Amino acid sequence: MTLPSDPAAPAADSASKRPSRRFGRPVAFRLEPSGDPVFASRLILPGRPGGWVVMSFSADALAAPGRPVLRIVRSGGEVQVAVLPGPALGRAHWIGLIPDDATEILLSTVPGTILERVGRRSEASIVLECAWHRPGNALAALHARVTGQARRVRDTLRGGVAVTRQRQFARWASPRSTPFTGPVPDLAIRCIVLARPGQGRGLSRTLASLANQSFAPAVTATFRDPADGGTGAAWDPVLRPADLLEGADALCLLHAGDELAPDALALLAASLGGADLAYGDEIGPDDAPRLKPDWSADLAVANGYVGRVALLSRGLIARMSDRPLGPVADAAISLGIAAALACRRAVHCPRPLGRIADLPSDDDRARRLLATGIPLRGVPPDRLWPLPEPPPLASVIIPSRDRLDLIAPACRGVLDATDYPSLELIVVDNGSIDPAVLAFYEELGRDPRVRIVPFPHPFNFSAMVNAGVEAATGRVVVLLNNDIGVRGAGWLGEMVRQALRPEVGAVGAKLLFGDGTLQHAGVVVGLAGRAGHILRRRPADTPGHLGRLRVAHEVSAVTAACLAVTRDKYRAVGGFDAEAFPVDFNDVDFCLRLGAAGWKCIWTPAAELYHFESFSRGPSVGAKRERFEREAARFTERWLQVIRHDPFYHPALSLTTFGEDLE
Repeated sequence: MTLPSDPAAPAADSASKRPSRRFGRPVAFRLEPSGDPVFASRLILPGRPGGWVVMSFSADALAAPGRPVLRIVRSGGEVQVAVLPGPALGRAHWIGLIPDDATEILLSTVPGTILERVGRRSEASIVLECAWHRPGNALAALHARVTGQARRVRDTLRGGVAVTRQRQFARWASPRSTPFTGPVPDLAIRCIVLARPGQGRGLSRTLASLANQSFAPAVTATFRDPADGGTGAAWDPVLRPADLLEGADALCLLHAGDELAPDALALLAASLGGADLAYGDEIGPDDAPRLKPDWSADLAVANGYVGRVALLSRGLIARMSDRPLGPVADAAISLGIAAALACRRAVHCPRPLGRIADLPSDDDRARRLLATGIPLRGVPPDRLWPLPEPPPLASVIIPSRDRLDLIAPACRGVLDATDYPSLELIVVDNGSIDPAVLAFYEELGRDPRVRIVPFPHPFNFSAMVNAGVEAATGRVVVLLNNDIGVRGAGWLGEMVRQALRPEVGAVGAKLLFGDGTLQHAGVVVGLAGRAGHILRRRPADTPGHLGRLRVAHEVSAVTAACLAVTRDKYRAVGGFDAEAFPVDFNDVDFCLRLGAAGWKCIWTPAAELYHFESFSRGPSVGAKRERFEREAARFTERWLQVIRHDPFYHPALSLTTFGEDLE
């Protein structure tokens, strides 16, 4: 079996075993202490610092996840921050442009990450490579060059040469994969292989991969469907999770045809430690990678993303429901659901550790989930998270100024096109002078559900939101932009039911641009160096990697364009930070503070609305751009540790593009 986790020569062409031209001409470099507690190393390059460089990093397989971060200081005092790809498979390579006027290059890494190599490339080689692989990017970069948009030139060329589509994963992974050579604890692992009729050949492949493990399992047992006439124990439909261990410390449940990489059990055993569950990434039956997030309980229950390349501890199995696992076809799904519900701590080993023979269909999962009352696509979430009766009051807060074309349809959508039975609408008005808007407010005031809260101060979005929450009386507050359009009557109930969960902080919605493409499917912290919306401009029905956009799941943050949270949790973290983030990054900062306080952030596709983004504010240029950069710098300083590793976004995935590409 060949997996990307097999050893490969670093940064080498397979034919020549010499460094590829993509990695540039190697240059001497040195790192010296900087005195900065975060950016602890100063990178010294020979000659002029500016130009296109390729940096190669390595990390131990068990090192804490974290992307390297560069802090580049320019002669005018401007500071640029670049978040680099994490060496998840053992090694990572970053192609980037150092400005010609750079006066200092500082580097921040997590323990265990090493800068191995720096290479230089000419801009001509970058442009030619971009034109070959992505000619559209090359043309866009040329246009940006002609119009004097240096930042766009850099970002467009990087998007053309530094990013690889997931369908090319095997080629991408080869120069990045390193073997595991660390110590392995004394752990007795029981591997069970489930087989059905006609799977003899697949069973042989699975058993061969187990025999080839660098860390041998204590016991390998085969359970066959009784209809299969082969040898091996028949699967007992009433067998329970605790019956599977038979004295072992951990369990690995596979299907016939699954193949583990040679170091899979060693890495999983070393990762498990005192956790309940350790799981790795996989290669699917279609040769596509399944690059998983860190522990996401909602996603694990909804779509079974943990998969079969995993170890379940004795303690986890002891806490599982005593529900029978059923026949071979359902056993792995049942065990995965039970494990996800009972798991308290899971460890993700972010590299492919096996090739799986098949994936359960939505119908397979739905059958098992329906039996346990867990929600899935097409299964109503009120099976598990019902609204109280009567539903609590929800306070919808809309900050606004003038723009009747926006505020009128937004308010009418809330009041007339939303089926939630108990709501109040609070419009926080920032000094509107348009007579038509003032007349509309007068009309709204006749509705007892509506209040207009004046905000006669300079524009400060965070302060306006805080003023709205202060005036609210609902148990749940829902922040809504004035450029939001209601698309379905049930959106508010779907958000409220999630916000009322004790473990949930902020809840975000699926937002679409006016043309029906995705505007918001959750925020990835670190995207574009700070934070951004994933999969922007994709079709509305885009499933997302692992199908996660089909189900409610954890994310690091959601946009305040449509955000629900209970009023007590809002107040517990101090609301929006009106001093540090008056206009931008306030919602992401708020969500991260909720997360730091122990509440998770949920994005749900069940609430779907339109967002005509920034229609009322316009583009950030001139003074607006300067203000944006100041707030961005504050955000980076405050949340660098999350920027370097968003737990719900795999470290091998690119932060350069808005897609789910590799970098």
